Amino acid sequence: MNEPSKKVGFISLGCPKALVDSERILTQLKTDGYDIVPTYNDADVVVVNTCGFIDAAKRESLEAIGEALRENGKVIVTGCMGGEAEQITGMHPQVLAVTGPQAYEEVVGAVHRYVPQSKPHDPFTDLVPAQGVKLTPRHYAYLKISEGCNHRCTFCIIPSLRGDLVSRPIGDVMEEAERLVQAGVQELLVISQDTSAYGVDLRYRTGFWQGRPLKTRLLELCEALAGFGVWVRLHYVYPYPHVDDIIPLMADGKILPYLDIPFQHASHPILRAMRRPAHAENTLERIQRWRSQCPDLTLRSTFIVGFPGETEADFEILLDWLRQAQLDRVGCFAYSPVAGARANDLEGAVPEAVKQERLERFMAVQSEISAQRLRAKIGRTLEVVVDEVDAEGAIGRTAADAPEIDGLVFLNGETELMPGDMLKARVFQADEHDLWAEPVTE
Repeated sequence: MNEPSKKVGFISLGCPKALVDSERILTQLKTDGYDIVPTYNDADVVVVNTCGFIDAAKRESLEAIGEALRENGKVIVTGCMGGEAEQITGMHPQVLAVTGPQAYEEVVGAVHRYVPQSKPHDPFTDLVPAQGVKLTPRHYAYLKISEGCNHRCTFCIIPSLRGDLVSRPIGDVMEEAERLVQAGVQELLVISQDTSAYGVDLRYRTGFWQGRPLKTRLLELCEALAGFGVWVRLHYVYPYPHVDDIIPLMADGKILPYLDIPFQHASHPILRAMRRPAHAENTLERIQRWRSQCPDLTLRSTFIVGFPGETEADFEILLDWLRQAQLDRVGCFAYSPVAGARANDLEGAVPEAVKQERLERFMAVQSEISAQRLRAKIGRTLEVVVDEVDAEGAIGRTAADAPEIDGLVFLNGETELMPGDMLKARVFQADEHDLWAEPVTE
């Protein structure tokens, strides 16, 4: 009688880059014959992929580990917070093993060690899809093009967690993208710590895909991905001058007219204190030039208020910049110290009450901008991809909206649609975040 497969539960926390790490681990476990299950009760062991970027994320990770221990008892920890093993084991000494980020082999090895697979792997029954195990809906997927980062922003500890930039060979990236598209993916979300820097560490070495030479550089990658005929969305793009070369591809409809750029601030003294790349660039001028070439360009960004040394004058500069930039989608965070970040040693700590007051003022300004920009879409017919359908109708996104972080399009009463469907819809209502639309027939 065949022994049943061992079962692994999995909790994935943090950013899309961590989600890709989770997918890789799950793919290997599935290949090794393990079953992946959604509940604590069914699992022989639980793996928690942690986030350690800011204190709030660390608290969430520690809480998730504690819950998994209470509900299951056998827990393996990995991910960014895994680099702080003593903090994890100090609070939760019962964990079986702790590994750091990108430690795929160590995580899988720990699962094999603590929950040995008695059932031999059978490639004919333990089927793994060619695109691997995905944690996203079938119609979109994250495509990670590099690991690590060469920048040393004073508020960030990513380089100490994930190391310097390591770009994936462009042939490998393209082969993965091709497998995803063949499996039904209609939207590729290109991610890394610094997408603009893709290939810098390889000196833009020429690689090969399908026998065709391709330079390991963002422009050539975008041109090649455009050939699949699916939505291609760029995330975590720093505003270097060479990004200008990508805009014509967007204007021509080859990739989505969408850039996720973490500007973080607008005051030059604060940007220098943050040690932000491209802090000396005239970003307002560049944004204006991009929009003149590609009027439908959507810009999303994140900002930090209350950084050490930020004065009221610095904050007013940021608000003025925001009003001029007219960004479409914006997230903002009040600065919080992160263990190991050099910003902790800077003078001029901003009181918590001031941080929160500035955060509220910032979001009030951006809410007005967002509401105005979305109202301008009323009456327009836009392409919409459906993400989910319930008893009230369908919920989707336009090309201007990335999953999980941007706005939604509500198609009330459209219960016959399916996730992954793409359709034309006319916008008839908007608020500061979302749109309401109705399908139109050609």
